[in-house]
Amino acid sequence: MFGASEYGVEVSVDEADVERLLAVRPRDVESAPALSYARNVFVPLTTACRYTCTYCTYYDPPGEAELLAPEAVREICERGADAGCTEALFTFGDDPDDRYDRIHSQLEAWGHDSIHSYLRAACEIALDCGLLPHSNPGDQTREQMALVADVNASMGVMLETTADVRAHSGTRRKEPGQRLRTIATAGELAVPFTTGILVGVGEDWRDRAESLLAIRDLHDRYGHVQEVIVQPVVENDRWQRGSPDVETLRQVTAMASAALPDDVSVQSPPNLAPVRELLDCGVDDLGGVSPVTDDHINPGYAWPELRELEEIAAVGDVPLDERLPVHERYLAEGWLSPRIEEAIDGDDDAGRRYRALLAAP
Repeated sequence: MFGASEYGVEVSVDEADVERLLAVRPRDVESAPALSYARNVFVPLTTACRYTCTYCTYYDPPGEAELLAPEAVREICERGADAGCTEALFTFGDDPDDRYDRIHSQLEAWGHDSIHSYLRAACEIALDCGLLPHSNPGDQTREQMALVADVNASMGVMLETTADVRAHSGTRRKEPGQRLRTIATAGELAVPFTTGILVGVGEDWRDRAESLLAIRDLHDRYGHVQEVIVQPVVENDRWQRGSPDVETLRQVTAMASAALPDDVSVQSPPNLAPVRELLDCGVDDLGGVSPVTDDHINPGYAWPELRELEEIAAVGDVPLDERLPVHERYLAEGWLSPRIEEAIDGDDDAGRRYRALLAAP
C-alpha cells in the first residue's frame, strides 16, 4: 500500500501484484485484435505552467508565455472540423501561478477569473464548431474539474510516475499524490478519463509497476479510465538524456497490458514510440492524431498521416478503426452530460459524423 493522504487519496498496491508484474514479458500477453485512433485538432490554450519539468518544452517562462485568443481557438477548431476531425484536444500547463501576471491580466480582460473559466468558453467554441472537447489541463481541484466536465466528452492527465524523480525538480515540484488525486476526482465526477505513464524520466522498474497498478486501483474503484498511454520521454531542446530503448518499451507495454482490465485500452503514441515493434505487446490504440495541427507538446515529432496508421495496422494484420474521443461504452452506459449527448445526437454535419463512427463495424 502506498498513499497520498495529504491529497485525500489512498491507492492500494499489493506487493505480490508488483512482483507478478515485474515478471511479465511480451511473450506473456496477446496482440490486440484491432487498433483504434481519434482524429483530432490540437488547441494549446496557454504555454504558462507552474511546473518546470526538465524534459518539457511546452512551458514558457513568465513574460514569454502566451494565451490563445478566442478568435484563434475558433479558427483552429473550424479547420479541424473541415478536415473531418471529431476531437478538440485542449492542453495547457498546470495552473499558472502568481509569476504569470500577464496571463492573469489577459484572462481578466476577456472576462475570466481563472484559466478553467476560459477553458469552459473554449470548449463551447469547439462544440459550436462541431468538435467534441477532450481537455488535458494538468492537476485540477474538484471545483476546477466540475466547472468544465459537462462540456467535455472526456478528459485526461498523465500520471507519469508515482515516483519522486529529479526530472520534476524545481521551485514547484510535480507531486505524484496530486496527480493521483486528479485521476480520483475524475472518477468521483464520472468523467471518462485518459492517463498514462512516462517512461525514462528517472523511474525504475518497480516504479513503473506501481504506477500501472495505481491506475488500475483507481479504475477498479470508479470505472472511468478509458485508456492508458505508455509514452517514452523523447529528446528535445531541454532533455538530452536519451529515450528508453525498444526492449524497455516492449516490456513496459506488456506490463501495462497485463496489469489493466480488458476495458482499458493500452495506447502507444505513433509519433513518439516504435509502434510497429510494440503491436504484439498488447497495444490496441494509437491515440489522437491530427491532420491539421502539430503535436505542440512534442513539436519535433510530427504526427503520422492516415496512410502510415494503416501501414502500422497492416503490420499487425489487424483492422484500423477511427473512434470518438470518448469510448463507446461510456455513451451506452449513460456517462455523458446532456450537453455532449446533444452534440452527438444533433441533426447537423457534426452529429452525423459522430454517429457514423459509432455505427461503423
